Amino acid sequence: ARELELLQKGCVDDKQITAEVCLPHLYYTDADYATYGTRIKCNPAVKTAADREALRKALCDGVIDVIGTDHAPHLLSDKVGGSLKAASGIPTIQYVLPAMLELADQGVITLAGVVEKMAHNPAILYQVKERGFIREGYRADLVLVKPDAQHAVNTEDIVSKCAWSPFEGHAFRWDITQTWVNGHAV
Repeated sequence: ARELELLQKGCVDDKQITAEVCLPHLYYTDADYATYGTRIKCNPAVKTAADREALRKALCDGVIDVIGTDHAPHLLSDKVGGSLKAASGIPTIQYVLPAMLELADQGVITLAGVVEKMAHNPAILYQVKERGFIREGYRADLVLVKPDAQHAVNTEDIVSKCAWSPFEGHAFRWDITQTWVNGHAV
């Protein structure tokens, strides 16, 4: 939360310093270590509920520009040994969109905010031409999601080579039903 004071609100293409936040910092707090242990160990570390709330507010206020992903595919055997030895990083890329849509359902961020922070702003920030927006002439990189489609995360559905997720057993209300890259279903 203290580091947010170094940043300013504004449009991503008007800033000299931009910021991103990863899903674990919006989703978990240090109280979750009791449940997940080193499975949610990442750098920077997941911190207090007050820090999480400050990050959530900064995201919605335009201080944080992008929702990043942590896709460190450490095997579970790499995540043992306590906080000093366990590898840092969480394979969240597969579930970042359903998790962010869940946060939208909870009123943490708007649906438009999820799109802005996960599609529009990354394209603007990294000057990715013809992507990040649904516009004529742009590449059709799209995801079709289905609301009210209770989807429980289980090991068999995990596509990461590490074959685990801190979301195993969690039921998301949103399900990704189709993805297109460059206009082609994948």
